Amino acid sequence: MSEAKQESPADEGLRLSILGMSCAGCVEGVETALASVDGVDFVSVNFADHTALVKGNADPELLKKSVQEAGYDAAVMEGLEDPSEQEEMELLRYEKLMQKAKVAAIFGIPLMVFAHLGWLPEISSPAGSWFWPIVALITLGILRYSGGHFYSSAVKLLMHGQANMDTLIALGTGSAWIYSCVIIDYSSHLTKFAPHAYFEASVMILAFINFGSALETKARGRTSSAIRELIGLQPRTARVVRDGVEQDIAIEEVGLEETVRVRPGEKIPVDGVLIEGHSSVDESMLTGEPIPIEKVEGSEVVAGTMNLKGSFLFKATRIGRDTALAQIIKSVRNAQGSKPAIAKLADKISSIFVPVVVCIALFTFCVWYLFGPEPSMGYAFVTSMTVLVIACPCALGLATPISVMVSVGRAAQMGVLIRNGDALQSAGKITSLILDKTGTVTEGKPTVSTIEAMGEYEEESVLRLAASIESGSEHPLAAAILAAAEEKQIKLEKTAAFEAIAGHGIAAVISDQQVLFGNEALMAEKGVEYTQYIEKIEQLSALGQTAMMLAVNKKIAGIIAVSDPIKKDSAKAIQKLKDQGVRVIMVTGDNEITAKAIAMQAGITDVKAQVLPDDKAAVVKQLQLAGETVGMVGDGINDAPALAQANVGFAIGTGTDVAIESADIVILQGSLLKVPEAMALSKATVSNIKQNLLGAFFYNTIGIPVAAGLLYPLFGVLLSPMIAGAAMAMSSLTVVTNANRLRWVKLS
Repeated sequence: MSEAKQESPADEGLRLSILGMSCAGCVEGVETALASVDGVDFVSVNFADHTALVKGNADPELLKKSVQEAGYDAAVMEGLEDPSEQEEMELLRYEKLMQKAKVAAIFGIPLMVFAHLGWLPEISSPAGSWFWPIVALITLGILRYSGGHFYSSAVKLLMHGQANMDTLIALGTGSAWIYSCVIIDYSSHLTKFAPHAYFEASVMILAFINFGSALETKARGRTSSAIRELIGLQPRTARVVRDGVEQDIAIEEVGLEETVRVRPGEKIPVDGVLIEGHSSVDESMLTGEPIPIEKVEGSEVVAGTMNLKGSFLFKATRIGRDTALAQIIKSVRNAQGSKPAIAKLADKISSIFVPVVVCIALFTFCVWYLFGPEPSMGYAFVTSMTVLVIACPCALGLATPISVMVSVGRAAQMGVLIRNGDALQSAGKITSLILDKTGTVTEGKPTVSTIEAMGEYEEESVLRLAASIESGSEHPLAAAILAAAEEKQIKLEKTAAFEAIAGHGIAAVISDQQVLFGNEALMAEKGVEYTQYIEKIEQLSALGQTAMMLAVNKKIAGIIAVSDPIKKDSAKAIQKLKDQGVRVIMVTGDNEITAKAIAMQAGITDVKAQVLPDDKAAVVKQLQLAGETVGMVGDGINDAPALAQANVGFAIGTGTDVAIESADIVILQGSLLKVPEAMALSKATVSNIKQNLLGAFFYNTIGIPVAAGLLYPLFGVLLSPMIAGAAMAMSSLTVVTNANRLRWVKLS
């Protein structure tokens, strides 16, 4: 494949709807056409939903032109397409294919039955001299109506030196009709061959293939149900307040900073922040969390979620493609279109399969013609035609992408965003999982639990100094201290010479005094004597509290301890991970005693404490060098290096920030239970893909030799071209049906 296949994750990319793809062999042709356009950095074509993702700065018109020149067609997909339009297109395609199948079957079935019963006149008889030419003309009309798209596509591809499923069908059915016409015209010269016309075979092959494609279209349409449901979440209108007047406008007209009114039972139209009122909001369709979330002034609300009770006003902060819902849809689409490593072999085989099949068919024809029994010409024709029909690699091409689409869609519905196919494949192979503590194992909402003043200091002054120095910090513990100071209405003091020391604490000057606030390592580094307080710190740590010392002019002034309880489902999630045979390791910058206390509550026995954020990636790498497949679960910001280093990075999100570039999988509502579920889904998906690939390979491996007549010398059995057409169509339907089982597979 072209060098353009080097992925550029930072580029949002352009999505194209590809028309005219009929089998996996088409994927290679479309990808080659798109990759040849100047400015293309990455191309991925998804045969399952007939789309292409193109990254780079190529001109969309040039992309469309290149695809058209390759014998296909393309259209740019923009915005949040109306799901009803997509459903209508799928329904129209289904009905059209069914109509083509019916027309072919209405004529083909009686012709096949009458031929089998011997009710049709012989070709060389007086009645046959007028009957069979009429049949030939009717059959030609049916080939034009029911199979015209195969022939036109095959011709276009031939002009560009390519071949696909359409080529095989066109060769098989077209040669059957031509051969039958030759038999009619020269029947008087071919009496020793016991001439037989194959008009019924050509139309029945088209009947079976169109019928199978129709069923496949219907089944494949269900695989995108997750996307349709997500798109359907966003309302079409919003009620905005302009010049003091409330009015309903189209969702596309809502602007940033616009004031929007939401009433009970309405969906929230865009992302924003509450400025008046309060309510409870059902966010289950985005996060998988069934419990409604209370919203008050200052709370974030997300487009597509349902307001249950109470009316409120909010200010729009994200609109259009920037909303969390739009970002989620984009992530799901990109993941559904991405290809895990397991897909590349199937794609490569499919791209060369059709030319190989044509060669096999020619070889089969020659063998039967030269060495077969009389009528050798008839046997040679039937066997080669059967090989062409049965060998279509559709099932092989659908095997991987259809499973990926279903799996990624199911994950999105349960609040897990899988951002690429490789992560989906690798998550089930994880042998060691590293967990960050704060916000991952714990709630991430610490509160001040202990304040102790030393010497001439009082608790209030200790809290004032600690809150003042933490006012410039973004550490999660800082928020707890500031919240405690705000609750006690303590006025903060100005700070100077602020210095944040990663993993240790903070230093600053307050009222001309040197103030330090942090852990033992900070005090030791700055030469503060603290040994007499070690026992007290250990006692607090043993209770799972994080204790920090406050020093003023190199003397300990107080101790503040903050506790962050573990999430209610952390222990259950960790037990599930252990049940899956995964080694669970908690890595934190907290001190060892506190870390072990939290780990004990969660059921974790392997703990690495006092690890700086930058060193977490080294822990991941160390495990990888030992042969482990490592997963990392963190907040996606402080843990970015470790998330990027891990084989699979899980980012704990909130549903409003899904574009965490360093993570492969985003857990929207932050529940650790979603991690073992995602791993179980990964295992089920890989197993499903292997089943599909095995079935497709088995089908082609067995089907082609049987079609070529391998069983004839032993059992006198030849495969009918009509049966071959039905088998080929049903193989694709089987793959799609098997993939759809992932929608209901048990994950816990």
